Amino acid sequence: MDKPRAANPPYRLPPRLFDARCRACWFAAAVLALVVASFWSLDLQWRQFFSWEALRSMGRFASEFFPPDLSPAFARRVALAAWETLAMSVVGTGLAALAGLALALPGSRLHPGDRAWARGLTRWLLNALRSIPELVWAALLLISAGLGPLAGTLALAMHTTGVLGRLFAEAIENAPAGPGDALRVQGMGNDRVFLYATLPQVLPQLLSYTLYRWENNIRAAAILGVVGAGGLGQLLAFHMGLFQIDKTATVLAAMLLMVAAVDAASHGIRRALTR
Repeated sequence: MDKPRAANPPYRLPPRLFDARCRACWFAAAVLALVVASFWSLDLQWRQFFSWEALRSMGRFASEFFPPDLSPAFARRVALAAWETLAMSVVGTGLAALAGLALALPGSRLHPGDRAWARGLTRWLLNALRSIPELVWAALLLISAGLGPLAGTLALAMHTTGVLGRLFAEAIENAPAGPGDALRVQGMGNDRVFLYATLPQVLPQLLSYTLYRWENNIRAAAILGVVGAGGLGQLLAFHMGLFQIDKTATVLAAMLLMVAAVDAASHGIRRALTR
């Protein structure tokens, strides 16, 4: 005899929008309450911001950006400042990548049996480096390095070391353990295991992290000049302080073009690395 066919399983209704037993629902509700409380506690003058008087003032201010100053002498100054900003971001990111990798090794557990005695201290150092913004690092380093691009480059390197070091350490710890275990069984030490097993696996990821931070650092380097760290930011602060809006427009346009070019180059390199 033919076996009776199993009855079709009943359709499940979609889950309710809020369930008292759902932890994620309570977390989302708490975040929403925090956002509402933040708006309520801040004295945000929305009516004044969108008033006709404010709109007219903003329109009048925006009209002063046109036409920008494109005189050859000033364009040459802007080009030199843009090159200085680009150099600051490249050198700062390169130094941070080297220092971050050097700190990521003691800050990560290379295999499950690794004691990693310096892991906690190194992680604390990386947290301290990245918890201080680039502008604060630049203001602190101006005392010792003086005005100019050196303070900005070191500020980028200090903050980015903390960011890349933590990302590199996580990538190293999450690398597949099979190739390393195979070398370790043959009596290889941690240094050779890292060079011949772990590093080849995580190198594309490390390069991708570095390129992404370079994109961020080109923006940060363009602003660091506000505190006297050179580059386009220093030109921007100078001409804005003198209310020379046409020259300010030229500097802002150079910032936008440079950031767009760096983003496109970084995106292209990352795509080439992942092929």
